[in-house]
Amino acid sequence: MNGHFSMLRHYEEVPEGFLNCGPADLQALLGGPSLFCLEGQRSPPLFITVLQHGNEPTGFEAVQMLLRKYQGGKLPRSVWLFVSNVAAAAEGQRVLHGQADYNRVWPGTPISECPETALMREVVETVTKDGLFASVDLHNNTGCNPHYGCVNKLDTPFLNLAALFARTVVFFETPRGVQSLAMAEHCPAVTLECGQAGENAALRHAYEYIDACLHLHHLPEPPPQQTDIHLLHTVAIVKMRPGLSFGFETEKALDVCFRPDLDHFNFSVLEQGATLAKVAESNELPVLVTDDAGNDISDRIFEVSDGALRTRCDIIPSMATLDTGVIKQDCLFYLMEEMTLPAC
Repeated sequence: MNGHFSMLRHYEEVPEGFLNCGPADLQALLGGPSLFCLEGQRSPPLFITVLQHGNEPTGFEAVQMLLRKYQGGKLPRSVWLFVSNVAAAAEGQRVLHGQADYNRVWPGTPISECPETALMREVVETVTKDGLFASVDLHNNTGCNPHYGCVNKLDTPFLNLAALFARTVVFFETPRGVQSLAMAEHCPAVTLECGQAGENAALRHAYEYIDACLHLHHLPEPPPQQTDIHLLHTVAIVKMRPGLSFGFETEKALDVCFRPDLDHFNFSVLEQGATLAKVAESNELPVLVTDDAGNDISDRIFEVSDGALRTRCDIIPSMATLDTGVIKQDCLFYLMEEMTLPAC
């Protein structure tokens, strides 16, 4: 642990109150990030991660539904369950001030050693000791997005694991330090983006997916066909340049005022020349676009003309959000391109 005190709590059974509490109650109930080892009828275990971001509760609520279903009996398959950033969940925040983002500090991260990197290293070392069936990390979006799965390898088990959740599958290699990238070195791994928090359809979808995974004897073996999956590749990230005021409210005096329907273009094409925002008194780009190699490609993607931020080419955004707090902590959106399935 390199001198760090372990923040990780270990449980071999579900504590009283866990099945019916809210995410905000977990810090008091569990005492910190917690790893559950739950025995099932079949091995190796499925690794499930929830609440890496404290304002994304659907994964946790789906696990509660699942555990209530099998209360008093054995799960169809053993489970490692990691209930992650309970301190942020207590405040209803993505991440607390002073915390590292829990989904940027897994093994392979470029972030310097800190308590959060030590925590995730301990989790990985524990759950991979005797092998895993697969890894599933559950998230919500703050913007309007379809349900989709993300993979970091284009191998058949990864693609089929994602396709079990949704036809839309996103392949990405950056940012480093995310859970699925770390777990991809040990087993088929997927990140599930389960729509917005509080949606009953999202909760039901996540619950049914986890339950289905627990009942699988093995992952489907035939490679997916092009008609089975809409495969996209994340190629760049779009962030706000620091020091600018921005938002979506036209009545406020802002450096950058984005169109209020920006998130409705997620996973669709914004054509060349489309206007994203009004820009006050500057011809400088208010956004920074970096590709997977870290290169600044802002001028290739956007321009400012006549007081507006416009696209210089067709783009496909994903995870665009209207939440200015999330934009400051993470990004405005990602850029994607469609890709064909690899030959198997």
